[in-house]
Amino acid sequence: MRGYSVIKKRPDFLAANRGKRYATPGFVLLVKDRQDENADIRLGITITKKVGNAVVRNRMRRRFRALAQEMLGQKGKCGADHILIGRDSGIERDFGELRADMAKALDKLCQQNRSAEPAEARQDKKRPSTESGPR
Repeated sequence: MRGYSVIKKRPDFLAANRGKRYATPGFVLLVKDRQDENADIRLGITITKKVGNAVVRNRMRRRFRALAQEMLGQKGKCGADHILIGRDSGIERDFGELRADMAKALDKLCQQNRSAEPAEARQDKKRPSTESGPR
């Protein structure tokens, strides 16, 4: 059983395009938090006709679905849309390399262990103050 639902509507793909992205030789992964109360992980796969004929695109799509079924449940971000965009070199790429690329991309984009502080507060703690004290 898969741990995600499927994105099929164009507006959902376009909304996810404004999210974070990670490019690998075989694919580009986009992750966009939906910011709604639904905690489902959603997946969309896009492969253009530039990649190859229908047989090649369908093979690539099957490989992406296998990767997603294997990894999105553990490493995917809950309440987010994940879009896989196929690249030309993705079909020749070894499945083990695609798996390593996917793990690296999900680790980078879906870090679950971030603190609850906003980014501005974290940056203020890291940077030393440039203001001098009272003179």
